[in-house]
Parts: sequence; structure tokens; C-alpha cells
Amino acid sequence: DAFYLSTGHYAKAEHDLTTGRYVLKKSVDNDKDQSYALYNLTQFQLEHTLFPLGYYTKKEIRYIAEELDLSVADKPDSQEICFVNTNYREFISEKAPNKIEEGPFVDIKGNVIGKHKGIPFYTIGQRRGLGISAGKPLYVINIDVKNNAVVLGEKKHLYVKEFLAYRMNWVAIGHLSKKMQVKAKIRYNFNEKPAEITPVDDDTVKVVFNEPQKAVTPGQAVVFYNDDIVVGGGIIKQRCDLE
Repeated sequence: DAFYLSTGHYAKAEHDLTTGRYVLKKSVDNDKDQSYALYNLTQFQLEHTLFPLGYYTKKEIRYIAEELDLSVADKPDSQEICFVNTNYREFISEKAPNKIEEGPFVDIKGNVIGKHKGIPFYTIGQRRGLGISAGKPLYVINIDVKNNAVVLGEKKHLYVKEFLAYRMNWVAIGHLSKKMQVKAKIRYNFNEKPAEITPVDDDTVKVVFNEPQKAVTPGQAVVFYNDDIVVGGGIIKQRCDLE
């Protein structure tokens, strides 16, 4: 049986002799770093996973591939979801048509102002393609899965300072027992921002940014960093001002 699994992700896994834990760290190539997508790895998985690309830049890897005459040397970088050839809306329509159900557009007060084509077709921050006539620009500011509703509001409503996250996985620490200052990353193409995290219960934390951030999206991952070390992460549950 194999003891290690080696992957092509841009990240690093190292053993911290002080804490005895295996830690996940950012890649040398910050532009290609994929630690955000790997926050959910367990201690066992980190112990048995190798990330050789994490110690090189993408440019260096392409050079090595060219020297070895590998066919992937000039392969274009993956965009969006790497296993979906079309856009994700077409993919969902094809694979899970029963999950697409029309429902109401509502304003921040809960008033119905229109009808949407199915919540998989909308994303937080979206403005175009809503099919809503209003006296001012409207944006998707929240998706209420429970009520199959899409909440619309003004641009100012996109900015969020506090939210809850759950389904936590702690990497550099065993668990969060008190408030901690971190840098939080709420999507892949996002520079992490200073925030304070506070435990709510064993599986939920409250995240408070120093400054409001745009388009905090329930269902996406939030990952917490201490310099280049992944402290842990979870799934964005809800923004606190729309509870």
C-alpha cells in the first residue's frame, strides 16, 4: 500500500514540530496558490499528501515540463470549475433539472417584486440578466434557499462586515476556544482581509471584518490565515444583518 499521495496543487504541507500538527501553507507562487480550496483536509490526509509544486512558481513548472518534453508544458490554465466544459448553469440544467424551480425576487423587506428562473442561475453581486425594471440598479444581495427566494437590493447592500460560518475544519489548531485575529479569504480570487473570529459553538464561528467586504456569499468557503499558514476554514452560513 502507498504511504503518500502526490498531487499537482499549489500548496505546501509541513509538520510543525512545536505543536505536533501537520499544517497547510500557501504556495511559493501566491498568484496560483490553492490552499483556499484545500482547507478541509484532515490531519491524516495532510500527513500522507505531498505537494511538490508548492515550492515552485507556475513559470518554473512550465520550464521544467518543457525541459522534459511533456505535452502539458503549454496547456492553458484551468478557468472556473475545471471539470465543467460548459458554464455551470448549463451543467446544472443538464445534470439536475429537478433542482431548478422558479421562485420570487424579494426586496430587503421581503416584498415580492418579481419572479426568478431558479436560484442556481444567480450569484451574489449579480446585476445583469435579472429581468427586473426598477428606478435604480438592483443587485442580488442574498439567496434564500429555504424559501427559494432571491433577495435584491442596492449596491450598498452588497457590503457585509459580519457573518456566520459553520462546518468548521481547524488545521493549524485543534479547535477555536477564544477570539482570534486572522486574515479571512471569502473566495478564490480575493485578497484575504483582516478579521476577528469568535467561537459561537463547536461548529460555528462569527466572523467580523475590520472593514465591510463586498459579496459575502453563503455556501462558499471562508478560510482563515495567519501569515502563510491556514488556521482553518468553513462554509459561509449567513450574513448577520439578514438573520
